[in-house]
Amino acid sequence: MTQDTMRLGAFFYATGHHVAGWRHPSSEADGGISLDRYVGWAKRAEAAKFDLIFLEDGTGIRDADLRSSERTARSTHFEPVTLLSALSAVTSRIGLVATTSTSFNEPFNVARRFASLDHLSGGRAGWNLVTSATDLEAANFGNDTIARHADRYERAEEFVDVVLGLWNTWDDDAVVIDKASGQFSKPDGFRPLDHHGKHFEVRGPLNLSRTPQGQPVLVQAGSSGPGKDLAARTAEIVFTANQTLDEAVAFARDLKGRMARFGRRPDDLKVMPGLFPVVGRTESEARDKFEELQALIDPVVGLALLSRMVGHDLSGFDPDGAVPELPATEGLKSRQQLMFDLARREGLTLRALYLRIAGARGHSQIVGTPAQIVDEMEARFRAGGADGFNIMPPTLPGGLDDFIELVMPELRRRGLFRTEYEGRTLRSHLGSRPPSGYGPGRTPAA
Repeated sequence: MTQDTMRLGAFFYATGHHVAGWRHPSSEADGGISLDRYVGWAKRAEAAKFDLIFLEDGTGIRDADLRSSERTARSTHFEPVTLLSALSAVTSRIGLVATTSTSFNEPFNVARRFASLDHLSGGRAGWNLVTSATDLEAANFGNDTIARHADRYERAEEFVDVVLGLWNTWDDDAVVIDKASGQFSKPDGFRPLDHHGKHFEVRGPLNLSRTPQGQPVLVQAGSSGPGKDLAARTAEIVFTANQTLDEAVAFARDLKGRMARFGRRPDDLKVMPGLFPVVGRTESEARDKFEELQALIDPVVGLALLSRMVGHDLSGFDPDGAVPELPATEGLKSRQQLMFDLARREGLTLRALYLRIAGARGHSQIVGTPAQIVDEMEARFRAGGADGFNIMPPTLPGGLDDFIELVMPELRRRGLFRTEYEGRTLRSHLGSRPPSGYGPGRTPAA
């Protein structure tokens, strides 16, 4: 795929991205806990030539408010690397990206887990690096509150260096498997890492040889200053949320402008914002589809979703009143600010704001015909605000089928997306290189 064409991810979120999507007839409501459902969705996405499947994750239930949790399908879903390992056996070309937090894991386990997925899939694995952001997650690991934002990113910086180092403790040609001589691997083909840092002491080497891609693709989702620095240094994909074209262009320029400090070129990082499309053959059909979903939103669920996005319990506020002035949290800083900016810009009440984000959660939302959706995608792509998009179907499989059947032909008609896979690995789909100092044939950076 050339730099003139988009990269597309299929973001599978349990039963669909709309908070009430599980209630809709086009959704398979048991999808979050059904391997058969995921197999079907994955095969659809691969047949459509998506670059990758993207799975999010958290280390705890979404919401302490059980009244809300009992009314959503998002309170139960598979651990993503386990799920993608199963999907690797029923797909052959599509990339497989899973989210794993640096806050409540250890580098050796994460390095081994994703190296295993890369081997199992023949070179299609990607790790979406995140830091955990809620007290609910912290409480599952013996902590009352989540660590400060700066401390989480300090740990993440060291964490990713250890993981990258472990992936590179094996040379490309270390495994020889010579039965006649009795030598399985070269004596100098792998080495300890001997990492000694503030947060981690890791001897290594990894107990798994170099993977088909050299190392799995690194994906990052942070949009704060520290998050952008980490992405500029290490990421090959950045998943982000931008509301306007100007915001998208400014974000991409800022992020890619940081890469030269780390010896990297801009094309080695693909900015892929989330996109929530509701598509109809006519604009009125698309609007009807969207309003049908909106009518299914339980107010308790809508307000709880907004509370998570801003990091404050909003249940005591008048839902038809203005969005209150609230202090910054140690949680989802960039998403919190996006919510406040959106409310101020459009003069939204709390109720109007949760209705506004019920599908896209702050990502771009387009309701319209295939041509209208592609017009906005192309505008952002041509302006340099996106290298592609992570598609967030409102329901699964209905919303995914709509995008494949209606939007993809228009993308291809305009020459914006592939008709066939050109390579077999995720990195070959992206056309990127591993971050400087790491990768096939190299030893870990100092």
